[in-house]
Amino acid sequence: MSGMLDAMPRLSTLGRAMVDRLRLLLFPPACVFCHAPLAHRGGCCAACHARITVWPATHCRVCGTPLPASLAPGPCGACLRRMPPFQRSESLFMYRGTVRDALLAWKLRGRDAPVRWLLETGRMCIERTLAPGDLLLPVPMPLSRMRRRGQHHAADLARWLAEISGARWDWRILRRQGAQQRQSSLSGGARWRNMRKAFALDATYLDKGLAGVRRLWIVDDIRTTGATLYYAARSLRGLRMPVGVWTLARTHKE
Repeated sequence: MSGMLDAMPRLSTLGRAMVDRLRLLLFPPACVFCHAPLAHRGGCCAACHARITVWPATHCRVCGTPLPASLAPGPCGACLRRMPPFQRSESLFMYRGTVRDALLAWKLRGRDAPVRWLLETGRMCIERTLAPGDLLLPVPMPLSRMRRRGQHHAADLARWLAEISGARWDWRILRRQGAQQRQSSLSGGARWRNMRKAFALDATYLDKGLAGVRRLWIVDDIRTTGATLYYAARSLRGLRMPVGVWTLARTHKE
């Protein structure tokens, strides 16, 4: 009897090994981006990894524009001339290559695994930037578009960031108002005009939502002209609280 009991841990270990081998046969490890075969799970192939560009660590702390190391963290000349309605700006990646492909796959086909992998890769940076006393406000989506898509990408991103950082998030405080054209269909100047009166605060959730908050962060997936983040931040001016803007990726002209 004792011999059988002694053998049980070995049998259990053997059983787990068999299950692991069967899992490898049925679901072989693959790159989270392109599905190329890998030697281990949860990874990224060398080709996709080479096409990921991290946003420069030396940048203006206000607007996020890359700066020479001797000038960082700024503020840069543009911010000194005209300070935006936020005091911090952070992005993890440049919107190109693998990151661009991952975001398009998420927005068009609902594939969130690549985006979650990118967030996990940037965990240390996220934890240094966001804190438990912060409140994350996703850029609101028009209700008609949210119903049509069945997904609010900025809200999902804010929720995942909160899980990593311990910050709170709330999609109800910052709301969309009026009717705007899709930003992707507009030129740079038209995007700024389109967003000028696009945002408002919902007083129903303000008092409770802001209790104990030290800093507000507006969260979006991609930053292009910056018009959306600028006017979203401007709508928070009356709260008299520090405001930052955070995006997973950002376009950059060399």
